[in-house]
Amino acid sequence: MRAMLMESRGKPLVARNVPVPTPAAGEIRIRVAACGVCRTDLHVFDGELANPKLPLILGHEIVGRVEAVGAGVSDFRIGDRVGVPWLARTCGECFYCKAGMENLCDRALFTGYTRDGGYAEFTIADSRFCVPIPEGYSDAEAAPLLCAGLIGYRSLVKAGDAKRLGIYGFGAAAHILAQVAHYQGREIFAFTRPGDSEAQRFAHELGAVWAGASDEPPPVELDAAILFAPVGALVPVALRAVRKAGIVVCGGIHMSDIPSFPYEVLWGERTLCSVANLTRRDSAEFMRIAAQAHVHTTVQTHPLADANRVLDDLRAGRVQGAAVLLIGEDSTGK
Repeated sequence: MRAMLMESRGKPLVARNVPVPTPAAGEIRIRVAACGVCRTDLHVFDGELANPKLPLILGHEIVGRVEAVGAGVSDFRIGDRVGVPWLARTCGECFYCKAGMENLCDRALFTGYTRDGGYAEFTIADSRFCVPIPEGYSDAEAAPLLCAGLIGYRSLVKAGDAKRLGIYGFGAAAHILAQVAHYQGREIFAFTRPGDSEAQRFAHELGAVWAGASDEPPPVELDAAILFAPVGALVPVALRAVRKAGIVVCGGIHMSDIPSFPYEVLWGERTLCSVANLTRRDSAEFMRIAAQAHVHTTVQTHPLADANRVLDDLRAGRVQGAAVLLIGEDSTGK
């Protein structure tokens, strides 16, 4: 099968023909139709996340159809359309798994990081962690839901019932989250790279009541803020933007160092927290809400062979919405 392999960190992916994987017990083999290109892929590619499987097939926003099933699989059948998210498998035995926090599992495996992902014609996945795709989405449109949507949703839950919500970094996750938040009756304040008027216009189109540069203060105090931009310097900025008892959620898997800041910025019972991975419950809840809210994704599609260029575009901020690699036939799903 065709695949784009990461053979060493920081070096361009290379096109290879590799064997089609065989599903073990509990696994399914999926013919990949589309795979989103996520900022986490970039963190793995750039070496900002330690100890990836090498060689590695990146990609954890996978949409395709089941082609083969391993022994014991009963939740999916051949021909079903499924999604494969970041969380690939958990141990089910550690403290976190038993406490209902499988996203923090000590021995978790992750798609496109410690297991091969979707920059290929086929992939295998643990069927228990795969997600049915709501009707009405094409394969390309559904792909960003598998991480940008899921992590955005978990971040939104962490923000509580915040009415005035700031979003720092208006990329793939933010453009989905903004629609869910708008559906829930929240006010969105979008913060973009300074001078990025196009991203600010995009935010307004998705329901933001205000959009400006990340170095600008919002016109009102915020109840909560979510940071998708992997820029640690924005943490004290966001803390200053939220009211007393406000919440700042760091939604990325990697962030540059947070600079020191005076305690008074945190004082007033403000809360600073992070989001790590996702749970199967998150997946089920978000897919249901995405369908109810009629969330649409803005995608830029590319052939698999262009994966390196797409990663460069993502790094440079040249992607509006989400970038998706088309590997197989793109089903409408409608």
